[in-house]
Amino acid sequence: MAYLEITLRVDPADRAAAAAVYAKYKSPFLDTVPGAISKELLVRDEDVQVLHGFRAVADAQAYLESDLFTRDVTGGLSPLLKAAPEARVYDSV
Repeated sequence: MAYLEITLRVDPADRAAAAAVYAKYKSPFLDTVPGAISKELLVRDEDVQVLHGFRAVADAQAYLESDLFTRDVTGGLSPLLKAAPEARVYDSV
């Protein structure tokens, strides 16, 4: 299993809007992205993280290049971001 962690710096006032983007694309992610297993929204005072589960690292890397991520998700979130998102891919052992 592999994980894609995307950290987003979003003002607290914009978090509801960011959560709406997450909710809008959760089902399409799970239903259409090859290898997708899970998607969770993690919120803490300093940032918001989206944790994606995949069958393999290659699936996570492919998602980062997909239209769903580059056009839809990033397009919906970009007006809310205080900094560029940080994406990290992990392989579980």
